[in-house]
Amino acid sequence: MIHQFIFAAPKPGLSPEAFASYWLNFHAPDYAARIPQIRRYLVATPLPLDTGRDVPGFAGAAEIWLEADEQIASLQSPEFLQGARADEPRWAAFWQTLALDTDAVVLTGEPEPPAGSAYAKLYGLLKRAPDLSRDRFRERLLADRAGGARADRHLIGFCRDGLYGLGEPRFDAVEVLGFADAAALRAALDAGLRERLSAGRPFLHPEYRFGFAAQEHWVIRTR
Repeated sequence: MIHQFIFAAPKPGLSPEAFASYWLNFHAPDYAARIPQIRRYLVATPLPLDTGRDVPGFAGAAEIWLEADEQIASLQSPEFLQGARADEPRWAAFWQTLALDTDAVVLTGEPEPPAGSAYAKLYGLLKRAPDLSRDRFRERLLADRAGGARADRHLIGFCRDGLYGLGEPRFDAVEVLGFADAAALRAALDAGLRERLSAGRPFLHPEYRFGFAAQEHWVIRTR
């Protein structure tokens, strides 16, 4: 199953707060959730926490799960073309949107998102060091487990091989650390997680240290 991450920013003139509200309360339930191929879907809105990383200009994230053999059908569906896609210019700077299809590996916590969860999350957008192969980068990242022991759920989504067919995606992986609530995430950051993630991982590209904290909101838990 593809675990897709979508990072987006507000269109010019729209505040980050209005952007997040529209995404969560209108776009997600009225348009994106109607795409029949989407199996699970959540929206994550920013939390005002210092993660020790550069915030890459995004004001929210979505996570989508769908079967690989249904992705083309989802992009050709009227619910996407005449619904979700047509709605984007109303609220998002769609030319800045970053979508990454990944194969996810859960390192800590339950294999599937637990029922009733509403994690405070730390998202990291990761790029490998210039001298490192993709395979070696993946091995190093899986072995590192930075901060995973502190998190209730630790997931790494590795960009799927198809994204490398005509070049390189902007990032090689998305790392997500999930905590019970914002207070638990703040405590972990203050206890050393911030420094560990920002400076203690030499296999990452030194110029690509992006991420932000966000609160997840489930739109579709299972379908």
